[in-house]
Amino acid sequence: MSGAGIRSWQAIQTEVMRRIHAREWPPGHTIPNEVDLAREFGCARATVNRALQSLADAGLLERRRKAGTRVALHPVGKATVDIPVIRQEIEERGLRYGYQLIARNIDIPPPRLGGKNAALHVTALHTADGAPYVFEDRWINTDTVPGALDQPFDRISANEWLVTTAPYTHGDIGFSAQPANATQSALLDARANAPVFVIDRTTWDGEDTVTTVTLTYAPGYRIHTIIGTGPVAF
Repeated sequence: MSGAGIRSWQAIQTEVMRRIHAREWPPGHTIPNEVDLAREFGCARATVNRALQSLADAGLLERRRKAGTRVALHPVGKATVDIPVIRQEIEERGLRYGYQLIARNIDIPPPRLGGKNAALHVTALHTADGAPYVFEDRWINTDTVPGALDQPFDRISANEWLVTTAPYTHGDIGFSAQPANATQSALLDARANAPVFVIDRTTWDGEDTVTTVTLTYAPGYRIHTIIGTGPVAF
């Protein structure tokens, strides 16, 4: 593709990705510098810099001062994971959503919430067409999210309230298969020690924890997502 008329950083990003995919620039290849690319594309150097930095953030390029920019030898696609609203997830599957608050109290949180003496502990059951779907066991840092103390969470889940109300900058997430304990078995209509899918997730706003939650899904739950190369989100 000719560089004439390629002036936006998104268009430059697309062209660079095309050259990488077509192996015009193979893994390990050092690409032209920003000045030469700006001249080729007929744009400002800052525009090229933004495009290349976006691809570096996505794991497709490696940028080193004085060494230039090269195509990553082993590209690692980096993705952003959107925290789903459980109600919407169920309704998007064409099922009727139901919600039951089990308990809401102030208690001593697990260590992963980050050194708090007390936090808001909320447990709830989400259902799909009347059948158990997922058990939510959540701790909320009320120093970071003081508004949670005013929420009864009897009609709207802590999951939905936090996603729509509390900002976060980053988090971590873990997936595992575990044998259901007595509480989980009873709530999810599962036999004792039945294998269940568990998600453990903690989110932060800067250096402050927002919430940590364990989501235990009823037997038969199947997670589905989409992966792709380049700067994509799923």
